[in-house]
Amino acid sequence: MFLEALASVLLGLALALLATHRLAHRLPSRNLVLATGAAGALFGAFVTHSVVGPGNPLAVLAGAVVLAVASLSLLLRNSARPAFEAIRPKVG
Repeated sequence: MFLEALASVLLGLALALLATHRLAHRLPSRNLVLATGAAGALFGAFVTHSVVGPGNPLAVLAGAVVLAVASLSLLLRNSARPAFEAIRPKVG
């Protein structure tokens, strides 16, 4: 259980680092992104371990990755100019 938790936190941190590298312009501060990735992965590992039970480390790590990615996606902001503004008529 401890190794699953440690591995899931490391996976969450790796995903958060990847997100900050690729999407830095659309994310808030790096510290928040790192904390969210680690916490999301740890929570995902806990939920998956509770559902599938012990003895399935790959399933637990897969659940950790899924919830870490979902948590990180909630932090994404819109780009500077949304596409729908280009076609909306100006009033006034």
